[in-house]
Amino acid sequence: MAAIKPLPELLINQIAAGEVVERPASALKEVMENSVDAGANKIMVQLVQGGSKLIRVADNGAGISSDDLPLALARHATSKINTLEDLQKIASLGFRGEALASIASVSRLSMASRKAGEKHAWQVRVEDGHILQPEPTALAAGTTVEVHDLYFNVPARRKFLKTEATEFGHCEEAFRRIALSRPDIDFSLQHNGKVRSHWRSSDMARRISSVLGEEFSQAAALVEEQAADIRLHGMVALPAYSRSTRDAQYFFINGRFVRDKLITHALREAYRDILHQERYPAFVLFLEMNPEGVDVNVHPTKIEVRFRDSRALHQFIFHAISKGLAKPCQGSKNIEQRKPASPGAAPSYFHQQSIPLEVVAQPSAFYQTLFKTNTEPQESLAKEFLGDSPVKSNSSPEVVEEEKEIPLLGFALGQLHGIYILAQNERGLIIVDMHAAHERIVYEKLKSALENQTVSMQQLLIPVTFQADSLEVVTVEENSVTLCNLGFDVAVLSPTALIVRAVPVILQNFDMVKLVRDLLREIREFGASQILTEKRNEVLSTMACHSALRASHLLTIPEMNALLREMESTERSGHCNHGRPTWFEISLVDLDKRFMRGK
Repeated sequence: MAAIKPLPELLINQIAAGEVVERPASALKEVMENSVDAGANKIMVQLVQGGSKLIRVADNGAGISSDDLPLALARHATSKINTLEDLQKIASLGFRGEALASIASVSRLSMASRKAGEKHAWQVRVEDGHILQPEPTALAAGTTVEVHDLYFNVPARRKFLKTEATEFGHCEEAFRRIALSRPDIDFSLQHNGKVRSHWRSSDMARRISSVLGEEFSQAAALVEEQAADIRLHGMVALPAYSRSTRDAQYFFINGRFVRDKLITHALREAYRDILHQERYPAFVLFLEMNPEGVDVNVHPTKIEVRFRDSRALHQFIFHAISKGLAKPCQGSKNIEQRKPASPGAAPSYFHQQSIPLEVVAQPSAFYQTLFKTNTEPQESLAKEFLGDSPVKSNSSPEVVEEEKEIPLLGFALGQLHGIYILAQNERGLIIVDMHAAHERIVYEKLKSALENQTVSMQQLLIPVTFQADSLEVVTVEENSVTLCNLGFDVAVLSPTALIVRAVPVILQNFDMVKLVRDLLREIREFGASQILTEKRNEVLSTMACHSALRASHLLTIPEMNALLREMESTERSGHCNHGRPTWFEISLVDLDKRFMRGK
């Protein structure tokens, strides 16, 4: 066995570089973070060959004195912390004092800097692991770092670099993250001499729109929540903008981009009711908190963190996101409108020959023939599937004229194949998935009732009896309290039969046997305690799904309008419990394009 001996300084740095400088994007991130910490308000990045040939970062920050330049490239030298106490409340992005040394050990690095008030700038270079003496150079202000030929002296690492396009893609993503974190800074990015991005300082919303595009901004809800010394703000995309990967997820803690399992779980839980399991939410969120409450000294890349009170933070994030997503009728909308012909004029489609809303409110014999349904107001039928909510039958033109504003989802025109409700609003055509919409309405009512412990039972005039197997009988015998809490009065009639005497008021007109059997199966699978805690929403979702209107269930015009009004006042009604959209809008502009009107 060979004798133990200390490693050379260069080799130590190259080993450290294996963790800190995984690829050109890693080096770019570290250098840009130094620019942010230096107080720069302009950062310019130039890359050649995806960053493997050249990474150049120039800023107008505070600069570094000639005496400190060699120390800036030395290992474990930093101006950002001095004591253990500083380490426990880190406010800067960098603090380890090893990034530049690690980068310099696997590249040809030079750094020029000029502090305010100094006569000229100074430059320092690293050759073969040795830091050369600073030399005078020309530079207006701030600091410029150039990283040439990354991994030129570590061939084993260099051969693992991907194609130029792939490496540039990773660099561009690192650039985007830092640009999102600091909208108050000007950022520009060049690759192989071509400008790829240039974002001027702006507010948060404009920077997000610039980086992620207008499509994201238009499909996102604002989040703004504060509790004690914790603040969460930013934008979360509605499920219609969901992705097949996690490529549009940006979470920043005190300006630092992080990936954390606790945060991911909280966000996933907030989206659970409205996002399909195979899709991923998109968001840009900023968490501001006391630096002492988060430990960023977990990994050399500084992308992982630990929280001192993780449970409380999880709940805070979950409730903040849930609140942001809970607005009624956030669905798929095409909000494009025609431009007025002249300043102050109304959009031209208001002057076209179209079906007036009065016709929608008071269907003619044409609708009776087309849909073969009685069009007289039937409030009793509307209450049958919507509960005791008020029903606006809109049976006369006067009702429409008195409306100060046409509702978001407009007024019903009719049904399509007993599946979709067609409605007309000011902008165009609304198409509603009847089952999905009603499922969300029932689900939210069940959740609210259970949370407030106000699940109202409806005694059945004629109790429902059905044959049951031994497992179902035992489940009823052992879980009568849980069933009662959920609004069901189910009892054992015989060793092979059960009787349902009462059900939640919301569910009184649906298939009781199937609903009770599914409920008993889930109680067996999850357990009574989980049914009322962690798995509660899954069970309520099942109940709502089985109780929602089915295809081919014909509705009258008043019933359709009642459903539309319920959607407008129900949280998260833009999506069903499984994440599918419940409605979308086709604007007149879109319809005109399809029919090539005006061409």
